[in-house]
Amino acid sequence: MTQIPGHFLIFALTGLALLLVPLLIGALLRPKLPTAEKTSIYECGEPAIGSSYIQFDLRFYVVALLFIVFDVEVVFFFPWVAVFGNTMQLTDTTLSEGQRIAATERLLSLPAGQLDAAAALPADAALRFGWMAFADLLVFFAVLLVGFAYVWKRGDLDWVRALSRQVAAGGSRPSVRPTALHR
Repeated sequence: MTQIPGHFLIFALTGLALLLVPLLIGALLRPKLPTAEKTSIYECGEPAIGSSYIQFDLRFYVVALLFIVFDVEVVFFFPWVAVFGNTMQLTDTTLSEGQRIAATERLLSLPAGQLDAAAALPADAALRFGWMAFADLLVFFAVLLVGFAYVWKRGDLDWVRALSRQVAAGGSRPSVRPTALHR
């Protein structure tokens, strides 16, 4: 226990060094020849036109956040399968006692050799446990689908919300009026 602060300090100092050393080397070695062309602002090779303080459409952020939320939720399926997938091995009635004990120890994350034959999970209990884990997974997925349906129904996934509501209400698409620039 007394080694943990020392290891943490070494880890923190190494991380700090890995951040600062490249910055220091770059500051010492790079040329310092600023010109008006080098210091001008550009975006993807194009010169900037207008102010950079424009109102950005928040739907980009909403769609990105929704993607992250649902993507992270789906990632939770993998550990679930990794843990409860071993349960279905125990349903095989042809397993020897040694194999059954080893599979039970893996399922319970116990060190090898800790269980005896009487403590191994029987096939019928493993089957019930596997179905319970599958039912839990289905409930988790159902909650995820309800959340997705709510977001969809609310219209957060519609890219052009006002236009889709107008067309859904029976209106026609608005005509584009030519401006002074397009005439």
